[in-house]
Amino acid sequence: MAETLTRSAARNIFFGGSLFFFIAFAALTVHSHWYMVNDSTDRKGLTDSVERGKHVWEQNSCINCHTILGEGAYFAPELGNVWHRYGGRENPQAARAAIKGWIKAQPLNVPGRRTMPAFDLSEEELDALVDFFRWVDGIDTQDWPPHPAG
Repeated sequence: MAETLTRSAARNIFFGGSLFFFIAFAALTVHSHWYMVNDSTDRKGLTDSVERGKHVWEQNSCINCHTILGEGAYFAPELGNVWHRYGGRENPQAARAAIKGWIKAQPLNVPGRRTMPAFDLSEEELDALVDFFRWVDGIDTQDWPPHPAG
């Protein structure tokens, strides 16, 4: 075996490696597009109320403190699974009331705790926001977040 790498061997390694990684990149891109088209996201569940809830989320800049499905700030809890954490799958009415009550009760003014501002949302806005949380909880996140508390 040769002690040094020849010019032709280096060229073959470069082109072979480039071809390999290009094929891997193309395959992963195709897989991502296939997954996005064939995912199990509930498009039928995208009601007007869910859309209004998303607008409430955006207008009040909730993402500046909270994350949803891992996107946003890490100052406050993840809200992608808040519907499940409040028992929405087992008792939807109780979960709806609990989430709305939590938002209405803010700020709690507990010493040493982070403070959520009072947003003074209407009942319609609260219902829409809870519907948005319920819809987000139904997205197949492949077990994200990794623990129930978000």
